[in-house]
This record gives sequence, C-alpha cells and structure tokens, in this order.
Amino acid sequence: MYKLDDTDRAIVNLLMEDGRMPCSQIARRIGCVSERAVRYRIDQLVAHSIVRISAIPNPQSLGFTVIADVVIEVEPGRILDVARKLAEYERISYVACSTGDRDISIQVVARDNAELYQFVAEVLGNVPGVRKTTTMVVPFILKDVYEWHIPTLDSSK
Repeated sequence: MYKLDDTDRAIVNLLMEDGRMPCSQIARRIGCVSERAVRYRIDQLVAHSIVRISAIPNPQSLGFTVIADVVIEVEPGRILDVARKLAEYERISYVACSTGDRDISIQVVARDNAELYQFVAEVLGNVPGVRKTTTMVVPFILKDVYEWHIPTLDSSK
C-alpha cells in the first residue's frame, strides 16, 4: 500500500484544481519541494493507481441536463452479466453492483425527461435479466466523486 503524506495530498488537491497544472507551479504553490520532486511524486501516484489524470466531460454543459439514479433488480445469477451490459451504454455514467433490495445502481444522463423515460422504459427495461427499475431524478449534485478529497487522519471530517 502506498503511504501518502501531506505533500502528496497537496499535489493531488492542486491537480484536482487544474489537472494540467505544471509541476513547476505545483512546486511553487506548495513551497519547500522541487519541480523534479513533484514530477516524481505524480509519477508514483499514477503508478500506484492513487490518481488517474484525465479529462472529465461535464454532461450539463453538453446539454445532458437531466441526471437520474436508477436502481435495478436483476434475476438471480445474472447480476454481473447485466452490469457489464449496462456499462456499454453511453448514457450511463456510473455502474455499480450493490447489496440489499436492489442489485445494481447506475446513473443516467439525458437531454430531457422524455429522453430519460424512453431510455429507462424501452432500453433498460428490455435488457435481458432486468426484473425491475426504480428511477430517481437528481435535480442537483452537491458533491461528486471528482470533488472528493483524500481524507486526513482526522476521522471527524
């Protein structure tokens, strides 16, 4: 397991602010660390799968203003097959297997409510193995995975 320190956290936080921030600027903003050390640490964070540096499209800016969470009940023994099939759809931004009353949790993006309804009723409802779907429109998101910061040792935050 990779052991993070305060400098690693600072680097990650600055990259979250701007994933294209030059190592020289990161070093200046942190202070007491060289550009070369920042570059090395970023390489280590990527190599250990602590971070992945990539572009993240904003669905709302592209006209996909309706976001919905959908939980799905699946026939026994078909959960992974259905989850893998759902992961192929471009309208689905998130797929996870879950426990409890429902087997799979997904997030769907659509241009409007009619498009969302059509996708859930006609596409999701016809995926082999899907028994039932429950859709919850998400009017706004306060915190997304892309705003999640690495926790400090203080467990109260």
